[in-house]
Amino acid sequence: MDESRTLYHAFGMLHGRWQDIWGLPTWWAYLKELARGKLPRATLADTSQLGGDVLVDPTGIVRFVHVGNGPADRPSIATLLRARREAGAVERP
Repeated sequence: MDESRTLYHAFGMLHGRWQDIWGLPTWWAYLKELARGKLPRATLADTSQLGGDVLVDPTGIVRFVHVGNGPADRPSIATLLRARREAGAVERP
């Protein structure tokens, strides 16, 4: 766990603006989850902390960074797999 959020800050994952955190993309994501029968859970976490995705290869080289604009902003699986392939990783069947 990065409790001090050193890595978050190093990759530019700071605090989001209110409209980024609770904008239409977030509400749309919640509505899709509700349609699937999943209720949102209460959290004690800092909901304004922006997240993202970082792909680090086995040698420690950062190969992909995506800093989210809000909780609903995530790269697609296809994007992550493409970054993995471009980094030279071999996919398993």
